[in-house]
Amino acid sequence: MAQLSTKVKLYLEANSKTVSEFDNNIKLQNDSDGNGDYIHTWNVSGLAKPSDEQLTTYNSSATTEENNNVIRGTRKSAYGNIGDQLDEIYKDIDAWKTRIAKVKSDNPKE
Repeated sequence: MAQLSTKVKLYLEANSKTVSEFDNNIKLQNDSDGNGDYIHTWNVSGLAKPSDEQLTTYNSSATTEENNNVIRGTRKSAYGNIGDQLDEIYKDIDAWKTRIAKVKSDNPKE
């Protein structure tokens, strides 16, 4: 199941807000009582705090986003340092294209 933070970020984006709204105006909390995370503080100007039902509608897209974030991290690591990539492009662009295409095909996004 997707994390609450991801669902809240998608809710913000769907309502024309930015992730910076999350960082500055929203606090999530977990009281370790078995009920999981919840929105403790919501101070987003012009946007009401979402209900649990509203956030539930983001489960699928939030799971996809989280899975793709893992793939992005794997790809970034496999691509290597940007300086090394530029050097590789300069020396042999065809080899670089082949290597990058393999990284992408080995780590497809959803």
